[in-house]
Amino acid sequence: MNQDMMEALQALASERGISVDALFAALADALESAYKRMPGAYEYAWVTINPDTLEFQVFAQELDEDGEPVGEEFEVTPDDFGRIAAQTARQVMTQRIREAERELKYEEYAGREGDIVTGMIQQTDARYTLLDLGRVEALLPQAEQVPYERPDSNVRIKAYIVEVRKTAKGPQIVVSRTHPGLVKRLFELEVPEIADGVVEIKACAREPGHRTKIAVYSNDSNVDPVGACVGARGARVRQVVNELRGEKIDIVPFSEDLDEFVMKALSPAKVTQVRPDPETGDCDVIVPDFQLSLAIGKEGQNARLASRLTGWGINIKSETQLAEEEAYGDVEWAEGEWVTDPESGEQVWQPADGGEAVSATDWAEAADENAEANADDDTESDASPADAGDSDADAESDASPAVAESDASPADAGDSDAGDAAESDASPADAGDSNADAGEDNEEDNA
Repeated sequence: MNQDMMEALQALASERGISVDALFAALADALESAYKRMPGAYEYAWVTINPDTLEFQVFAQELDEDGEPVGEEFEVTPDDFGRIAAQTARQVMTQRIREAERELKYEEYAGREGDIVTGMIQQTDARYTLLDLGRVEALLPQAEQVPYERPDSNVRIKAYIVEVRKTAKGPQIVVSRTHPGLVKRLFELEVPEIADGVVEIKACAREPGHRTKIAVYSNDSNVDPVGACVGARGARVRQVVNELRGEKIDIVPFSEDLDEFVMKALSPAKVTQVRPDPETGDCDVIVPDFQLSLAIGKEGQNARLASRLTGWGINIKSETQLAEEEAYGDVEWAEGEWVTDPESGEQVWQPADGGEAVSATDWAEAADENAEANADDDTESDASPADAGDSDADAESDASPAVAESDASPADAGDSDAGDAAESDASPADAGDSNADAGEDNEEDNA
């Protein structure tokens, strides 16, 4: 009888996947529970089982007023204990075996967070998807599923273990298809250099269902990290892409130099210059004008993934935008801010130096006056030499007659002198004629 019972326990242990010692403990708990249900049973009692002979005995102890056991142990095994306790022991033992199975399953997956498992899709609805992992089931919530990815039932997929929860109904394994760790684990399966530690995945940024960027580094100078991940004719990376249902993967080399790392992270765009700012954690990236849209990517995807990959905020600017900002920065602006006047409730300009606040109307008038003054200065400074000549001519025309006579040109003076000379320097013929006329007059007087 005892031999048959031992064989039955061993077969049950093999079928359930638990140890024989766990079955002995479950059987002892079941017999103890059955004994305490018998009339006249001791409150403090326990059952021991001899693993060799499979004989069991019930021992008990008396309890004091405080409920503490006192005195020596004594055997209280009933004569017909086996027949009476059979039904009760069966129910309790079944429950203990289920608890042992649950504990064993939990211990099997408790330390596997961050691991990858392969399961078959059993059930899919709007809330979650169940994966059959063999002995247990995994839960794939809607939040951990790739958008628009709806695999058919009875299809095997790989998932990333996010959490293992211990519940009353057994372990609950939560898996994910969107976690970046899934990409790392898939590359470990396909690339032996990563599994051996020769090549490391330093960083990974992913937008599930669209694109993933990973930065790889080689601990051996003779091994190309990017080439090892890509494989011959892209065979290795193609396997990962197929498992991710066509998700695009960019593999870039990791570098300790921030400028070089940012340039590689923004590939396939070509970067001209990187200007990091350690205080803000951002860096300005300058690209040629024709590379601006490529560097930003569709809906900013390329820049967003590069920022996650490097851990730095990335502000992409074209060369033209940089030139305009630098020119704009040369203009001097008044320092201050618009604040609300607590008395009037109007917006006023408060200078940064603590001066008197200026209302919006006065501020606008002052701005107009400054604009007009600047315009007048520009007009005067930009006057042409011809305009200056016209101005001098107007000044000469407006001069007084005295000034005009005194400022007569040498030519005019020469004409005046010539006139005087002409009057004083009469020819001898004219003089002779005059004398002749005078002589004729004298002769007439004498006659």
